[in-house]
Amino acid sequence: MSQCKGLVILAYSGGLDTSCILVWLKEQGYDVIAYLANIGQDENFEKARMKALSLGAKKVYIEDVSREFVEEFIWPSVQAGALYEDRYPLGTSLARPCIARKQMEIALQEGAEFVSHGATGKGNDQIRFELTYYALCPQIKIIAPWRMPEFYTRFRGRSDLMEYAKDHGIPVPVTPSSPWSMDENLMHISYEAGILENPKNQPPPGIYTKTRDPATAPDLPDILEIEFKKGVPVKVTNVNNGAVYHASLELFNYLNEIAGKHGVGRIDIVENRFIGMKSRGVYETPAGTILYHAHLDIEAFTMDREVRKVKRGLALKFAELVYNGFWFSPEGEFICSCISRSQDRVEGKVQLSVLKGNVYILGRESSQSLYNKELVSMDVQGGYEPSDATGFININSLRLKEYHRLQDKVSLAQN
Repeated sequence: MSQCKGLVILAYSGGLDTSCILVWLKEQGYDVIAYLANIGQDENFEKARMKALSLGAKKVYIEDVSREFVEEFIWPSVQAGALYEDRYPLGTSLARPCIARKQMEIALQEGAEFVSHGATGKGNDQIRFELTYYALCPQIKIIAPWRMPEFYTRFRGRSDLMEYAKDHGIPVPVTPSSPWSMDENLMHISYEAGILENPKNQPPPGIYTKTRDPATAPDLPDILEIEFKKGVPVKVTNVNNGAVYHASLELFNYLNEIAGKHGVGRIDIVENRFIGMKSRGVYETPAGTILYHAHLDIEAFTMDREVRKVKRGLALKFAELVYNGFWFSPEGEFICSCISRSQDRVEGKVQLSVLKGNVYILGRESSQSLYNKELVSMDVQGGYEPSDATGFININSLRLKEYHRLQDKVSLAQN
């Protein structure tokens, strides 16, 4: 019997790629421990455990990280109001460091020399996983099959993997009748590859699983009141039926339910991958979409204008860092601390309506409000002297007048 090359902790999903990778690693002479993160996806975890064991895994870890995913990863993103390239709410990007962190804990616990994953050599996830590995355990060794010539020359695509699975008795959930890749977690689900690689192709009917078609969604809205403290949702009340949720995970799951019922959170975008290519992704982010709009409203209500300008710049950088895989980095830690500090006074309640794919803000209230009704009123002076605006306008018009004077001078010279 050949000598074992070492112990590998494989980030295992139970899908086509990682099931084949598990068997392939065994063929290469490694012992494999499969690690499956419960991060809110629709999965039969016991079935996945038995499958991994049947494929030769030495041991299987199934770790529920859904609550820490919400509290330690989603909440900072909500505080940031983060959107990558103004549209993508970072569902997969936030999940990867959460998954990889637990994987490294298991690797250290088991004394494993290697970790592995099923991310492709063209995508962002390989970077997110591996930067997290190295940030948390610099001495770890990584096996990335999709970047190894002996693997990717043998398996040139999903059809080769499916043939390998058939030959090795590996049951897989993907068939040619659903030719796209899916990745799900508590925050969102993504669809890419296959027929979606043509940006002109519309997503096929029935592809969406987290949200109802807005056209067939209820005709009456759900009215929600969301309470924030330090920029984090701490209470959700359904005004229609009186349902109340406080705990982070339960609150988030409930918002997913309501948003899904009304078709909220669908986007279809072309984005710029960190590695340097554009890709097309179709996403559903139900609860995250509601919280983005609600937080944006309460923040604008309670945060100083100039502070908010600075914070918005930080949010752009935060989204870029998370997307590119730098959650565990000096700059990531610094920006997160700055954003957290900016949220000290972001608290209050936002009332909103969820209807037909949209979120409508209805009202807000806060003890930290910077809104002064008397100051802004058109019916009372409120301590404001209108004549002061004359000097303000004159000062601000100086550069405009000078610019116009210069343009006139240039125009005369040219004539």
